[in-house]
Amino acid sequence: MFSNRKTVYILLAFFIVFSAVFMGYYHKVTREVPKTLPYIGEGDHKIRDFSFIDQNGQAFTKSQVDGKILVVEYFFTTCKGICPKMNENMTSVYETFKGNKNIMILSHTVDPKKDTVAAMNAYSQRFGADPVQWKFLTGDKKELYDMARYSYLISAVEDTSVVDIQSDFIHSERFVLVDPTGHIRGSYNGTDKGSVNQLIGDVQALMKEEKMK
Repeated sequence: MFSNRKTVYILLAFFIVFSAVFMGYYHKVTREVPKTLPYIGEGDHKIRDFSFIDQNGQAFTKSQVDGKILVVEYFFTTCKGICPKMNENMTSVYETFKGNKNIMILSHTVDPKKDTVAAMNAYSQRFGADPVQWKFLTGDKKELYDMARYSYLISAVEDTSVVDIQSDFIHSERFVLVDPTGHIRGSYNGTDKGSVNQLIGDVQALMKEEKMK
């Protein structure tokens, strides 16, 4: 009986040591090897050059985001549908990385006629957005839409068959993640908290990826 008990103790000790070694190895590997995010788009797809106007009336160009991680969305200030929920969720992204100069949020309007600099400025203040890190962008309508379609690969098209101005714009609920080299690395449902939490995790993965380079 004593021999059996001793055997049990030995086996128990072995499994405890084995588990500790395995967990130590697992944490070491996951710490050193960051999550690998996909590249979205055909070939070596990167976002194109742009020039818009931010909520302070200042010109804002691609050169100002080179080397930074970007979280991108399209919305309009008078939207009564998904936009409020999207920007409520975007606030979670902003608060998580607030003060990090290497991460920026770009919120583009799909209704530049109404979304003047003043309108965008007032809207941005609802979310306590620091204009250095969270840009609310307006400008030429064609350029805004072309950036959505051809750079960020999301929908931002006008439905000219609709008379109601509140429904005049069809825009995506997607948040897009862009890495410091201009490649798209993720697309997320901006109205879904779980998807936005995934985005936050992927931003952190990109930060680790950059440190490994």
